[in-house]
Amino acid sequence: MRKLLIVSTSLLLAACATAPQTTPTTPSTSVNPVHHGATLIGLSATDLVTRFGQPAFRLKEGPGTKLQWRSANCVLDAYLYPRDGNRGDDYVTHVDTRRPSGDALDFASCVNLLAR
Repeated sequence: MRKLLIVSTSLLLAACATAPQTTPTTPSTSVNPVHHGATLIGLSATDLVTRFGQPAFRLKEGPGTKLQWRSANCVLDAYLYPRDGNRGDDYVTHVDTRRPSGDALDFASCVNLLAR
């Protein structure tokens, strides 16, 4: 009986112990640690068309719009959303660049390839 009491007490104390704290890890950055897409952030669709010409692809989904420009060596996707929720003009909030194969391509190189 005494052994059972000691085992029960040990289990009870183990159940009350706190779990070890882990330090959250910072997510690793992708191929381009510095994203220069910020130079397009805040531009309107009209601004983008002036810079790159008409997009090769346009997709409207909910309040957002995806515009895509392509060349033989570059694909640029710009994501636009209204500043005031679902009202107002759309502005660029995010930009992705890549090669047509899907391989990484830095922002500056892609913009230079697409610029008029």
